[in-house]
Amino acid sequence: YGGGGAPGAPWRNDFIELFNRGTTAVSLNGWSVQYANPAASTWQVTALSGTLNPGQYYLVKEGGGAGVGAALPLADAGNTSLMHNTLGKVALVNGTTSLAGLCPAPGTYEDFVGYGAAVTCAEGSSPTADLSNATAAVRSGGGCTDTNNNAADFTVTGAASPGPRNGAFLPLNPCGSLS
Repeated sequence: YGGGGAPGAPWRNDFIELFNRGTTAVSLNGWSVQYANPAASTWQVTALSGTLNPGQYYLVKEGGGAGVGAALPLADAGNTSLMHNTLGKVALVNGTTSLAGLCPAPGTYEDFVGYGAAVTCAEGSSPTADLSNATAAVRSGGGCTDTNNNAADFTVTGAASPGPRNGAFLPLNPCGSLS
């Protein structure tokens, strides 16, 4: 979600939500989420820490605009990076070294989301649909769907629905058997 604090925004800050769809706990120590503007090759790094249990969410608070909207729930990690409200690129990286290039090579990240139809790169054949100050790209199946195609895996919904979920959010959402 990149419309934080802008006119019509339900939330004061931009945010990224992670989710463990696997069956074992994952240590996020030494990992990062990285964001780049649509046509940029400079990536902003937000370091992560802690453990993400199966079915658990993790909230990364990013920058905010003019102060419009509600405060986010307590974030599990954060930075002041301002995200574009309609299109951009977010990578989950096992490391904290900044990615390089407009579209980083597969294998340099663990997961990748290109959001907005005009973004320069995405995981799979196409990015998510366009977002706005009031909408977010939400992974289908409560976070359980991952076909490695952003257009197929994400739905654009109102940013307040389901709303940002942090590590304390209950109940957990175990995915069951994955293929």
